[in-house]
Amino acid sequence: MTSEAVPAAAALPGGRDRRPRVQLLAQIFLVSASALWLLPILFALYIAVRPYSDTRKHGYVSLPHDLTLSNFSDAWSQADMGRFFWNSALITLPAVVIVLCLAAGAAFVLTRVNVRINVALLILFTAGNLLPQQVIITPLFRMYLKIPLPSFLADSGLMYNSAFGLIVINVAFQLGFCVFVLSNYMKSVPDEMYEAALVDGASLWTRFWKLTVPLCRPALAALATLLTTWIYNDFFWAITLMSSGDKRPVTSALANLQGQFVSNQNLIAAGAMIAAIPTLVVYILLQKQFIAGLSLGSSKG
Repeated sequence: MTSEAVPAAAALPGGRDRRPRVQLLAQIFLVSASALWLLPILFALYIAVRPYSDTRKHGYVSLPHDLTLSNFSDAWSQADMGRFFWNSALITLPAVVIVLCLAAGAAFVLTRVNVRINVALLILFTAGNLLPQQVIITPLFRMYLKIPLPSFLADSGLMYNSAFGLIVINVAFQLGFCVFVLSNYMKSVPDEMYEAALVDGASLWTRFWKLTVPLCRPALAALATLLTTWIYNDFFWAITLMSSGDKRPVTSALANLQGQFVSNQNLIAAGAMIAAIPTLVVYILLQKQFIAGLSLGSSKG
């Protein structure tokens, strides 16, 4: 009786099964969304391989009369992108590592250590994500101008105009989200595993480093991919908290390709394509772990 009720519930009044139609509509929606998502990227790539003289004469939305890769080499040399890539690496890599380490430790304490203020701390971390960056820019700018740093951390001797200052602010703004995600995942780890570890005499550090961290590797990989993309693509903090153009990350290097009166959009598009390569490489390397980390919540519970 039950096996006959399910097909009957999924059938249309005329006796037809509505599941193929739903699947078809879902596929059409997914294909359309993917096309809309890829369209700006493909259009930027299309502009990047066209000479400036061709687009100036025939317009950007036109059939190409000539194709070239010289825009990529010109963008690399004119914007000095090699140095800006290094600046981005000096900011992104330490920030991602620090955020993941602090978030993993904080999430473990919030979920596996019985403290009365655990809920309040979790709310505090989560509430930090609701704070717009523009709200605190004025007091933060004044603080960065007054906080001193040793010379090995900043040539200027201040938090302002230093890579260390950008690392700190990125860690502060990304930490809350990572603590929220990891704490929810750590709650799904069975309590029996920790009880067995306690019986074996495992210390708090052992339970964190040898038990929890290995189980959280997919979630950490997913967060590492997201953090790399967010911090690497940051532009707001780079232009606000850093005055020296040669110290800024690669996102601000694209501004060097824009002229005062005339902008070569073909050159800028080529530079944007080059700047997007590192995040694409990170996603390809961590693709399996990223997908596994995103699907963990649907399979646990």
